[in-house]
Amino acid sequence: MTGRPRAFDLEDGLERAMHVFWRHGYEGTALSDLTAAMGINRPSLYAAYGNKEALFRQCLDHYHRGPARHVREALDEPTGRAVAEHLLRGTVASVTHEGSPGCLLVHGALATGEGSAAVRADTAARRAEGRAALRARLERAAKAGELAPGTDPAVLADYLNTLTHGLAVRASDGTPAEHLHRIVDFALSTWPAAA
Repeated sequence: MTGRPRAFDLEDGLERAMHVFWRHGYEGTALSDLTAAMGINRPSLYAAYGNKEALFRQCLDHYHRGPARHVREALDEPTGRAVAEHLLRGTVASVTHEGSPGCLLVHGALATGEGSAAVRADTAARRAEGRAALRARLERAAKAGELAPGTDPAVLADYLNTLTHGLAVRASDGTPAEHLHRIVDFALSTWPAAA
């Protein structure tokens, strides 16, 4: 005997839940907010996604496949500078897109209390993985002779990572995309290219 088929689409549910977490943060989101946005009841939510924490982790994965895919795509650019430009321009596009409340990884779990330590640790680990991947890509650029002598790829990766988070915060304050792109222009004008 098989169970009744689900009457909702799992990916659509993740999309809807992601937007709720995105707007309200992990702790600011109640289960009732999620079920209302997803159009399901609590038992269905638990059966399909697990608890709130498990759902949030799935939403982070969904976010990286969707609105934040530019982060992964940037690593495939042919040069270190192109990686930086794709990352920064993609961040501006993502955090200023209509209806975007900023960066889920930055805003979603930073303001959490002791009861959400596991969520905070998970998002910190995800941010660290992103920094490590960017650092590795910039180390390849350095080995290819693209960066000025003495440029530390790890520091450069941290700089770009910090800038992306800052762009997200500025966007959440209402800074328009045109202004954020001027910040990106300045950052790229200081790129430590080999002579």
